Amino acid sequence: MKIFKNILLVTVLSFFGTGCTKWVDYDPMETYEIVADVYFQSPNDYEAALVGVYDPLQWMYLNILIGDIASDNSFSGGESATDVIGIQQIDNMLHTPDNENLTSIWKFCYEGINRANYLEENKDKLEFDRKDELYGEVSFLRAYYYFELVKFFGDVPLFTSRRLIATDSGTLTRTSASEVYAQIEKDLQVAIDVLPETQSQKGRATIYAAQALLGKVYLYQDKFTEAASSFENVIGMFGLVNNYGDQFLKTGENGPESIFEVQYSNESEWYDWEFTPQGTEGNFGVIHNGPRAFNGDDYASGWSFNIPTTDLFNSFEDGDTRRDPSILDIVAFATNTGATYAEGYKHTGYFNHKYIPRAGESGAQTELNYLTNYRAIRYADVLLMAAEANNRGGIDESKAQGYLNEVRRRAFGDNDHDILKTGSALTQAIWDERNFELSMEGHRFFDLVRTGEAASKIDGFVTGKHELFPVPQQEIDISSLSQNPGY
Repeated sequence: MKIFKNILLVTVLSFFGTGCTKWVDYDPMETYEIVADVYFQSPNDYEAALVGVYDPLQWMYLNILIGDIASDNSFSGGESATDVIGIQQIDNMLHTPDNENLTSIWKFCYEGINRANYLEENKDKLEFDRKDELYGEVSFLRAYYYFELVKFFGDVPLFTSRRLIATDSGTLTRTSASEVYAQIEKDLQVAIDVLPETQSQKGRATIYAAQALLGKVYLYQDKFTEAASSFENVIGMFGLVNNYGDQFLKTGENGPESIFEVQYSNESEWYDWEFTPQGTEGNFGVIHNGPRAFNGDDYASGWSFNIPTTDLFNSFEDGDTRRDPSILDIVAFATNTGATYAEGYKHTGYFNHKYIPRAGESGAQTELNYLTNYRAIRYADVLLMAAEANNRGGIDESKAQGYLNEVRRRAFGDNDHDILKTGSALTQAIWDERNFELSMEGHRFFDLVRTGEAASKIDGFVTGKHELFPVPQQEIDISSLSQNPGY
């Protein structure tokens, strides 16, 4: 069932199979229990509803853009200072509770949670093969959505047993981040107990995706022993691709380094410009990252948002093969190929090369139907998180160095750039390496916040305020939720 609603305001949609359907308004007085009794009659009905729980993953392009724009990695870009004003405000650390982009993140995450809870409500209506595994996927996805919420907003309303309905309006309260984390851990443990090592359909959660995410959740809470243990279950089960840049090409999707990847398709090329990002099967985020009015080979025009800084480009060591696959030097490219483009707002001469619009990789509606998957959890990320957990937890410095240097050896193609530091110097080296390896993938802001480096690296960052984003004002107006400090 496709259900899209504000966390409090109910709009219910029609049931669906594996693709997108038209969205229709529904009376908020609906008795969805009757609908469920009619619908959940076969295993296929549960499978179709599960696809609906995955669906909001495809809408979360803002989470990724903001992860770099809010950091020191990139500028807002766009056409002008008023182009998508919410992103411009975040770039300048001037965002407020009325920011529409942050409100969208709140809505989309809770949409995913509501869909997961809808399946939980109807869990006992039918017994069938694969039921435990299916509900393991549900638990993983709910954990994923709650983790995004707690990263952005801290304390958030927590509910797990049912969907919210219209009569819940005005009744919600914020649950402490520690309790939300506890629920995330619980959901991931449930998922780990029942998920398989591999899935026949790409993009579905596996035991390794759940173990990797659980390790990350522990790391965000400085639970280093637990994090290291969880990551150890994943290490050795995947591998680094030989050529760093290959994994970000279409041919590199769902490769040996991919632990969890958000899938996009344009098989039906369905889209609705009035209903983005939900009104598309493609990756709406990709079009944001391309050069404006581009004319040339290899790439396609975009909207020039999320512009890498010159400092980021220059921070890579000589010989680091990750720089050029991560950041496109459009000036050099245009000089070498004769390509042309128009400069956008805050132009630096650089573009996000990992998620750039590439020629021939979109469908009927170019802007909305890009096929590019989002590599949500990569093996290199797990190695670096495991290195950090072993180092900061005082567990095994040798392992920490080994995992760090495994990533660096791929980057430089030799052992000459190995790092043999220990203690706090090794910690800093691991943190620095995370940005060389993961830059422009949406992780940077949250890494800087959790490691305490944000105030020293992000212009305009106010300690005690900007570690979290503001709770959307409309949620405060409806339920009198408390606001985060400083907003």
